[in-house]
Amino acid sequence: QVQLVESGGGLVQAGGSLRLSCVASGSIFSINAMGWYRQAPGRQRELVADITSGGSTNYADSREGRFTISRDNAKNTVYLQMNSLKPDDTAVYYCNAGVISRSLRYLEVWGQGTLVTVSS
Repeated sequence: QVQLVESGGGLVQAGGSLRLSCVASGSIFSINAMGWYRQAPGRQRELVADITSGGSTNYADSREGRFTISRDNAKNTVYLQMNSLKPDDTAVYYCNAGVISRSLRYLEVWGQGTLVTVSS
């Protein structure tokens, strides 16, 4: 069993910043890519950014430059630094990870989500 727990969401004014964190725990042998997705009301879940175990990053075009993804492999943690936030960034942000369990099974795991609300 592997769990992802996000934290760091909240209410912020437009132009402000937030830093999201996601910690993986449980029966983990290794973690491949980790990423952040978001889902706004009435919209489909979409990729924000992801990062490989080696640190290579990929951003959805509209977020690169304002958002920065990073990870600490020793802590099984991925971060999302969000700057210059806009009301359109309001969404539930979900952490995702590709995990190899100690029984050497591949698992795609999702967190429960953390709400980010950006006021104008």
